[in-house]
Amino acid sequence: MPKYGDIIKQAKSGKPDSQTTSLPDSQSAELHQALVANQVARQPDSQVARQPDGPMKNLCVKVPESWRRHWAAQAKLTGRTMTDVMVEALTTEFGLPDNQTPR
Repeated sequence: MPKYGDIIKQAKSGKPDSQTTSLPDSQSAELHQALVANQVARQPDSQVARQPDGPMKNLCVKVPESWRRHWAAQAKLTGRTMTDVMVEALTTEFGLPDNQTPR
């Protein structure tokens, strides 16, 4: 029986691996739909809903490593991304440009 990782690789490449058996077209399509649905379901709503008004840019901030580890752990525990937390904090502190609305 093929491993789960092998099945994913096979589905992404569209080519059956020499060590695995080929699935019938109906099962292959179902597997692909399940993988796509799983990827969409795993994205946080804030990442799916966020549509930039212009090109996205990086915002780099140097902080002590221990602070970053703590903040990263807290973000994971609350199910949020550090990007979402930082954008929320900056928007609360400074607001957005007049011609833009929060996403």
